[in-house]
Amino acid sequence: MRILYLLFAVVFLLFQASPGSADPLFADTAECRSQGNFCRAGSCPPTFAISGSCHGGLLKCCSK
Repeated sequence: MRILYLLFAVVFLLFQASPGSADPLFADTAECRSQGNFCRAGSCPPTFAISGSCHGGLLKCCSK
């Protein structure tokens, strides 16, 4: 039973994200975020406008 706790701890440490590992893979996502905007799957919230695309055109870049 003790081995399960050890195994859980090892698996948890293996899959833990390290700083900087969440870098965007898509150039349009990096451009959207660098301008202080955010990406969204659906339509942008009412006070925001669509200013481009993210994630290779799958998401919308929302700006104030």
